[in-house]
Amino acid sequence: MRLLRVLVGFFFLAAGLAVGALNPQPVAVDLGFATLHATLGVAILVALLAGVIAGGLVLAVSVVLPLRNRLRRRGP
Repeated sequence: MRLLRVLVGFFFLAAGLAVGALNPQPVAVDLGFATLHATLGVAILVALLAGVIAGGLVLAVSVVLPLRNRLRRRGP
C-alpha cells in the first residue's frame, strides 16, 4: 500500500513537471491590485493547487466539522 502511494505521488510529480515544461510561454496574471508574471505552466499548476485547497476547505467546513460536532455531542 505504501509503495502504491509513492508511485502515485511520483506519477503526479512527473505530470506536473511535464505540464510546466511543455508550457514555457510567459503570462501576466492581473489580480486587480497586483500583476504577477510567470510561465503558463506555473500559472496552471498554481491555479490547480488553489482549487484543490479551496475545495478541501469547503469540504472540511461543510461536511467534516458538522460530523465532528455531532460525534462530540453524543459523547463516549
